[in-house]
Amino acid sequence: MKQSKVINIILSIAAVVILSVALFYFNSSVHTVRNISGAVTDIKYEKAKVLKVLSQSLEKDDSLGLFLGTQDLEVKILTGKHAGEIQAVKNNLSKYYNVLGKEGMEMIVNIDSAGAEHTRTSVFNYNRAPVLYIFSFLFFAVLWGIGGKKGLLSVLGLILTFVCIIFLYIPMLYQGYSPIGAAVLIVVLSSCITLFLLNGWSSKSISAILGTTLGVVIAGIAASAVGTLTHISGLNTEEAESLLLIATKTNMHVPELLFSGILIASLGAIMDVSISVASAIQEVYHTNRELKSNQLFLSGLNVGRDMMGTMSNTLILAFTGTSLNTLILIYSYNVSYYQLMNMNLIAIEVIQGLSGSLAVILTVPIVAFITSRLIPAMNKSQQRKGGGEESRKERRGIQQKKS
Repeated sequence: MKQSKVINIILSIAAVVILSVALFYFNSSVHTVRNISGAVTDIKYEKAKVLKVLSQSLEKDDSLGLFLGTQDLEVKILTGKHAGEIQAVKNNLSKYYNVLGKEGMEMIVNIDSAGAEHTRTSVFNYNRAPVLYIFSFLFFAVLWGIGGKKGLLSVLGLILTFVCIIFLYIPMLYQGYSPIGAAVLIVVLSSCITLFLLNGWSSKSISAILGTTLGVVIAGIAASAVGTLTHISGLNTEEAESLLLIATKTNMHVPELLFSGILIASLGAIMDVSISVASAIQEVYHTNRELKSNQLFLSGLNVGRDMMGTMSNTLILAFTGTSLNTLILIYSYNVSYYQLMNMNLIAIEVIQGLSGSLAVILTVPIVAFITSRLIPAMNKSQQRKGGGEESRKERRGIQQKKS
């Protein structure tokens, strides 16, 4: 077995073991207290099927395309301890809460049990899960179909990244660990998982991981510094009140959550720039191994310059798009300049967009510098040890040409 494959297998096993231990530790019931509200009532959300529309009084609002009014539905509970029961449910349809019941459709109902003999069932929402599952499957299928083996590995990397965020990052925040430190850890894990799956243990992967980590740290430092100067933190977000309530029962650091989220949000764009620059330098080096490190650095810098503008736009537009509804409200109220520029929302959007874009820009020279030094150094090291697979292929090619 080749030495590179042995190293990859050992690293993969070690990573799986470490990640499994971490996931078990941070998700064990001993370390996580989840009952924040302390509610006495037993509220369950279950699937139900509409058997019949008993009666309805509806009027259509043509401007919104919605039916408004009330419905009396006969539904059959499909899941939970009330499965099989047939109940009559009143469904109120308003402009803001509008779930139109139709015979044969599945929906989600809210079953509130105040006691053994007292239950109240109401319509909660459409059963959207099947559509979301199908859409996710189509996405993975297209990624696999077009990307082939690397597409399949990308799917696996994406799944593992979400596992790390949901079952490691969030529990760490919940248990009082530093949000910034937890975000950096997730950045390193996600970069390693994604890049090692796609490219294996190589100088290109290592360069991209180092560049991604440093770039994300830069984004965090920039956002934190500007946030301090502008007196902006996680306490200025819309969810601050609810998060502070959770913090009273846990050790969560609410002020740092905003900057921790910026690190996670910037990860994708920074990783994309890092691997693109590293790949470009590797290709240039393999084309001409006589190039010096400074020449490789300039080549990577030129490639990265073409990506800076588009990636910066990607981050700024992504952050802006999430606040589009609020921006429309601000526009419609004709907010004055001084009020606009000093609103919490605007300050947060500017900090998020510009700190992430600054990290993308600075990641380019960082990755170019690391890769231009690391790739030649690792290649020479392999040659001194007798060469890797690539070197052996080159020697066989030269011998065939001579023959």
